[in-house]
Formats: sequence, structure tokens, C-alpha cells
Amino acid sequence: MDRKAELLETIDHNKALIPLVNEVIFLESRLEELKKLPFLKIHPKQPDLQRATPAAKQYKEFLQQYTNAVKILMRASGIDEDDEDSPLRKWVKEHINGGEE
Repeated sequence: MDRKAELLETIDHNKALIPLVNEVIFLESRLEELKKLPFLKIHPKQPDLQRATPAAKQYKEFLQQYTNAVKILMRASGIDEDDEDSPLRKWVKEHINGGEE
């Protein structure tokens, strides 16, 4: 199964999320390409002087976009584990269930 089919299955082929799936696949390919490039430029005479390369900056931006897109897909597919462990959600559930009895 290829990556797109895997993601589409995860979101139950929700048409509203297909563009986001395409973006995730695009970002994954770009991140892999950027990993092959150097992220630091070191001064030849002073090795302790370093600076980030444009590839490092672009990787950081793409990674943030990728993370946000994956979070949206996880929430849409019902896989978002963080929501279940939220103390606020637990409190609300306890008080809603307690008030109905």
C-alpha cells in the first residue's frame, strides 16, 4: 500500500481532507530531500562560529507545517490521543455524568 492510500484509508476517504493528504505527502518528500543537505555552515578559520543554512531554515518551516497537518488528520480520523488524556476533558466528563444521575 502506498502512502497516499494509507492516509486516505485513515481518514475514510473524506473528500474535504484529500487536499491535506496531498500536502502531507508533498511535505514528506521535501523533508526527505532537505535531510540530504547540510544544516550548518562552519566558518573555515573559526570552527566555533556556525550558522544555520537556508536548508535548515526551510526544514524547520516544513516540519512545522507537516506537524500541524498530521495533527489535523489525526483529529479527523479519531486517533488524537492527547484529547482523551486532557485533564479538562476528564473534569467535564465527570461533571456531566455526575449531573445526569
